[in-house]
Amino acid sequence: MFVQILGSAAGGGFPQWNCNCVNCAGLRDGSLNAKARTQSSIAISDDGVNWVLCNASPDIRAQLQSFAPMQPGRALRDTGISAIILMDSQIDHTTGLLSLREGCPHNVWCTDMVHEDLSTGFPLFTMLTHWNGGLNWNRIELDCSFIVPACPNLRFTPLPLRSAAPPYSPHRFDPHPGDNIGLIVEDVNTGGKLFYAPGLGKVDAPLLKIMAGSDCLLVDGTMWDDDEMQRRGVGTRTGREMGHLAQNGPGGMLEVLEQLPNQRKVLIHINNTNPILDEDSPERAELVRRDVEVAYDGMSIVL
Repeated sequence: MFVQILGSAAGGGFPQWNCNCVNCAGLRDGSLNAKARTQSSIAISDDGVNWVLCNASPDIRAQLQSFAPMQPGRALRDTGISAIILMDSQIDHTTGLLSLREGCPHNVWCTDMVHEDLSTGFPLFTMLTHWNGGLNWNRIELDCSFIVPACPNLRFTPLPLRSAAPPYSPHRFDPHPGDNIGLIVEDVNTGGKLFYAPGLGKVDAPLLKIMAGSDCLLVDGTMWDDDEMQRRGVGTRTGREMGHLAQNGPGGMLEVLEQLPNQRKVLIHINNTNPILDEDSPERAELVRRDVEVAYDGMSIVL
């Protein structure tokens, strides 16, 4: 299984276009030892030719251009994207579908709740019907694994996760299973297993057991501290209120990952305020000490 990190930042990217926090300002003026990042999205393949796009970032055009297999050049119009899986209906995970309109129709897998959001509050499915029929919806059943025909050696198993529906969602304050999912992706040939959850608000015992059965954990790294945005002066909500489990503190992501000594651990969906973006920070040093990696655009993982 080939896993390509197309984008590793949270919504807004890094640096965020309108932000002058210490991280964003420092990257711009060269005083911060950090890498620029686009908004979170990955691609997965079983053969390196046909790729399943997991989430469609607003930065998708630049991401595709930076990864040569996404333009194999086999025909006058071509793409390496064979299917798209949406983990949720957040704007920073779905808006890229608009930029892919010239390639419609696309085969899209998502849950009932995500399809409902993208047919009502943010009606992408309806809008894109005007481009060659738009998006072909394939329902993700929460209790069933599924195969994407273009990558027949990969088995996808959805996991309903505790998180939050987008602010525009008609059921923003009425959460449902399927608003947000993680994925177990298993290569049936190699046996390699990826656990992917860019939005993860809580890890309970059953989920921890599932994570322990994976070879690589690609998980929510949005914030270092739950009140990070408040302390940085750029927001009022906590990480938990937005559906993200912070790395630091009791019960945080680092404590969760400490219980999983045999897995490769990689943080993704990093918010622009997170001090781990600074490669010289004590927080980054703590990750190194714990053998926890930070995803970056262009990172490749093979399982």
